[in-house]
Amino acid sequence: MMAILRAAPPPPLQLRFFARRFFSSSPRSLLRARSHTMLSFSPRSRSRLFFSPRVLGGRCSLTNGGGGGGGARAFMSSGLAAEVLKEKAGSESYGSEQIQVLEGLDPVRKRPGMYIGSTGPRGLHHLVYEILDNAVDEAQAGYASRIDVVLLEDNSVSITDNGRGIPIDLHPVTKKSSLETVLTVLHAGGKFGGASSGYSVSGGLHGVGLSVVNALSEALEVTVWRDGKEYQQSYSRGKPVTTLTCQLLPPELCSRQGTCIHFWPDKEVFTTSISFDFNTIAGRIRELAFLNPELTITLKKEEGDSKTLYNEHCYAGGLVEYVKWLNTDKKPLHDILAFRKEADGITVDVALQWCSDAYTDTILGYANSIRTIDGGTHIDGLKASLTRTINNLGKKSKVIKEKDINLSGEHVREGLTCIVSVKVPNPEFEGQTKTRLGNPEVRRVVEQCVQEHVTEYLELHPDALDLVLSKSLNALKAAMAAKRARELVRTKSVLRSSSLPGKLADCSATNPEECEIFIVEGDSAGGSAKQGRDRRFQAILPLRGKILNIERKDEAAMYKNEEIQNLILGLGLGVKGEDFKKEALRYHKIIILTDADVDGAHIRTLLLTFFYRYQKALFDEGCIYVGVPPLYKVDRGKHAHYCYDEAELKHLLDSFPSNASFNIQRFKGLGEMMPAQLWETTLDPERRLLKQLVVEDAAEANVVFSSLMGTRVDVRKELIRNSANMINLEHLDI
Repeated sequence: MMAILRAAPPPPLQLRFFARRFFSSSPRSLLRARSHTMLSFSPRSRSRLFFSPRVLGGRCSLTNGGGGGGGARAFMSSGLAAEVLKEKAGSESYGSEQIQVLEGLDPVRKRPGMYIGSTGPRGLHHLVYEILDNAVDEAQAGYASRIDVVLLEDNSVSITDNGRGIPIDLHPVTKKSSLETVLTVLHAGGKFGGASSGYSVSGGLHGVGLSVVNALSEALEVTVWRDGKEYQQSYSRGKPVTTLTCQLLPPELCSRQGTCIHFWPDKEVFTTSISFDFNTIAGRIRELAFLNPELTITLKKEEGDSKTLYNEHCYAGGLVEYVKWLNTDKKPLHDILAFRKEADGITVDVALQWCSDAYTDTILGYANSIRTIDGGTHIDGLKASLTRTINNLGKKSKVIKEKDINLSGEHVREGLTCIVSVKVPNPEFEGQTKTRLGNPEVRRVVEQCVQEHVTEYLELHPDALDLVLSKSLNALKAAMAAKRARELVRTKSVLRSSSLPGKLADCSATNPEECEIFIVEGDSAGGSAKQGRDRRFQAILPLRGKILNIERKDEAAMYKNEEIQNLILGLGLGVKGEDFKKEALRYHKIIILTDADVDGAHIRTLLLTFFYRYQKALFDEGCIYVGVPPLYKVDRGKHAHYCYDEAELKHLLDSFPSNASFNIQRFKGLGEMMPAQLWETTLDPERRLLKQLVVEDAAEANVVFSSLMGTRVDVRKELIRNSANMINLEHLDI
């Protein structure tokens, strides 16, 4: 979710950031980063973290000679990038000897990113999802009712289902067992549709999932139970290392069926250390359990001799329970509306509910239990049908007069939580990662389904119709009240310096791809940052106090707020609700830089809430970063060492001789740092530490934002109570 700030960066790190920073006043108390390692954290909370920060930058401990800012400042722009000269090697001819043919699973190992998205934490977890989705396909076909996922201490994963088991008989084409065929041959599987397909509906389409996991695993062991027998075979990096063995099951187990895949990801492939996050996988499992009411999925993580994390997910209510979970901390306007329709082989399941205290919509789409992050025809059909239906009902009930302007989709969907899940025999996804559905026939079925059932429900419940129409009309009024501010943004006058916020210290570069802006807390930090920055490509925008919490305010109140207006104008964000245009941004790197205390964490949370609710695409485009300033400065002789958490400080102090003399300074605010220090530790692209924030789980993101920043105090209190075990009391400023 990415542009990198400098050449040859360290690998991205998967860190538990958001909740830990919110519940701890120590900004890096739980963060340990090194240039070429990845540290994982054993989750203690049931709440899944929804931000996946990628750490970019240099060292966490900097050693500089005494005094001075020292050194030339690097301007990492495409226009000034040094050209790399390459000498011609070998013949300039281009013949058949230059054509390479990759056989077997070699293409996967050569270009793993094409099949799993990346070789970082996201790709690592994608391996689990591939096997998990295969097991879910068995459940969707009606042959499996339970899936067990185990994260073992040696960083391997075991996934077991009670489905039919992978066939083991000889395949007529490959002359190998069908088990070895699906594990070693790309595009070999039972999900290509047609009369010979083993599945009427499935998330797998290309026959590459299991073979890709096998190719990218240092070792893989497969066990199949079929026909009263147990079959086993071992593989390494896509190649079988043992023959297929068979043994009879004891009489009491002779009816057992299913498949177990146990794999160890290959350290030669993945750029980070191998570590699976319990909460990340639990979030995906929870989704699958909501979408498949007849299925029970368990997740266990072994952590030492006596520590074991365990979750079991089974939701008989399906999508109704999903919406109820998403709206736990909100005030609903009506009961959850859920319905199903089957037409032309397509099955549509929808559950929706409007809430009075929400000012954005949450719409999640799934196709064959695969989360379509980028939407698709099912989401387009839902939105179009809802807008048309609500407008028709409003005019029919005389609440909306014919002469009035129709309610737009944005106004109709304000406060809406909706899940739409479709089962399609032949889905058309974009790419192997399946982020968008493209079947045009699905839109028609979804539109008809939504129009029929929403119209019927609201006509039978006139009170609910009045509340939904009132909510939509209030959204329209709020938008009209903010029209002047919106037009101010729409005029693109942000490009004229006269319209920029007065406290914004702009940079001289005009190419947004080369520019970055630091949003800092207060004039004191702003002064140091303005003096310490590189004026060519770094801009500074100081904020006065805490910005408005837009989770509790409507659009009119948001646009009237001066600090919000400064952010919109200074960044060139455009208008809320319009399609995001990255080229309209004035800076492609928006870096939040706040103090390492409770107030700084709160301001950072308010800013993240604003960016997420105002224009979530900023996270998708990889524009949002968090700067990490050091916590400590240790002076020893003429050398200054900077440490970013207590662990680094302890490590540094342990490296000193027992009789060493040194002085420790604890930074609590950026304003305490001299401009040269701020440049060396936090602003310099060559040495700073940045965390790039992306949204891994949209459902969890909505729940956590609503819980932390919403109006329901009781829900927030419960969240804090449940998360109390994440707090290190030694780090509290009491």
